[in-house]
Amino acid sequence: MDWLTAPFEVTFVQRALWGGILVSAICALAGTWVVLRGMAFLGDAMSHGLLPGVALAALLGGNLLLGAVASAAVMAAGVTALGRTPRLSQDTGIGLLFVGMLSIGVIIVSRSQSFAVDLTGILFGDVLAVREQDLLVLGGALLVALLVSVLGHRAFLALAFDPRKAHTLGLRPRLAHAVLLVLLGLAIVASFHIVGTLLVLGLLIAPPAAALPWARGVRGVMALAALLGVTATFGGLLLSWHLSTAAGATVSAVAVALFFLSHTASGLRHLRTRPATPHPTVD
Repeated sequence: MDWLTAPFEVTFVQRALWGGILVSAICALAGTWVVLRGMAFLGDAMSHGLLPGVALAALLGGNLLLGAVASAAVMAAGVTALGRTPRLSQDTGIGLLFVGMLSIGVIIVSRSQSFAVDLTGILFGDVLAVREQDLLVLGGALLVALLVSVLGHRAFLALAFDPRKAHTLGLRPRLAHAVLLVLLGLAIVASFHIVGTLLVLGLLIAPPAAALPWARGVRGVMALAALLGVTATFGGLLLSWHLSTAAGATVSAVAVALFFLSHTASGLRHLRTRPATPHPTVD
């Protein structure tokens, strides 16, 4: 029991755990729609798109969160604008924004005297450096994410499974898509301080994808994804403490491992429940 509980008797590890719990809940709300709509590449691009704003804020001594929000807004606006260009596929536009924003971010960071240290901190985060005010910000972000998810649930659901029907029902799919981008941006901005811009996709995608084979309905996926995210946070922090590994990366690695375990178990379950094929008889 000491092996399980000793790390969480330390104050900064307790804050890291609470930060991970809040982030897991936020990512479950946004990540479920990302998985259902096949928007993983967009999520990856938006997470990397935070780099210029965060890097500029760090270079100027400003607020990193405000820098991340500014970059997320630019990325969301860019994706929306390029998505309306008929001669350009959405993947192409997202890819161009991805590379462009990442390049600008690295250029800005390269102006810093501690280039490697700053870039590592931004890309991989520092979950063990979570402060009490960070927890308050995450709590507020979770409330906003819950409100957006509840108010937009019907429109998001129709958009995920039948965009044409969403338009027929008067649910304004373009507006719903824009709001969904805001929700995704909120999750990424809230999470980057915990696991960094490079690893945020682990908590955003892996828990909802792991929950899909076992949950019934979108709300069930969200609830199970949040639980799996909390499990990944606890397990990642525990392993990081005992193995002296990077905490944020370990949390993301555990989340991905849970995905593979989930789908392996789901595959074995289907093999056991599959009815045996009757052998043909020869008269």
